[in-house]
Amino acid sequence: MDMTPEFIVLAFTLMLAIVQIGWAASARTAELGLKWNAGPRDGEAPPPGRLAGRLIRAQANLFETLPIFAAAVIMAHIAGKDGQLTLIGTHLYFFGRLIYLPLYAFGVPYIRSLVWTVAAFGLVLVIAALFI
Repeated sequence: MDMTPEFIVLAFTLMLAIVQIGWAASARTAELGLKWNAGPRDGEAPPPGRLAGRLIRAQANLFETLPIFAAAVIMAHIAGKDGQLTLIGTHLYFFGRLIYLPLYAFGVPYIRSLVWTVAAFGLVLVIAALFI
C-alpha cells in the first residue's frame, strides 16, 4: 500500500494522539506525584486540576473522532477515492486538532470551538469523498 499524503497526515495525527496521552499523563502526575503514578491507583483519586482536566478532556475529544477519521482515510484509499477532497480534509482535521490542543489547554473560548469546527469539517470532507 502506498504512503499517500493522506496516510502521512494520518500518521502525524496518531503521533499527536500519543503526545496528548503523554501531556495529560504528565500533568496528572505533576498534580498527584510519582508515587501515585507508579502505584496501583486503588481507591478514588482526587478530581484533576485545571490543566490536567483540560488535557484529559482534549484527549477524550480527539479519541471520539480519531477512529472515524482513520477509518475514513483508509476506506477512501482502498476505494480509490484519494484526491483533492481527502487531501484538504485530512489537513484540515490534523491542523485543526493540532491547534485545538493548546487552545483547550490554556482555556481559550470561542476560537477553540471554531478550530474544532474546522477539524470536524475536514473529517466530513474525507467521508464525503467516499460518495463522490
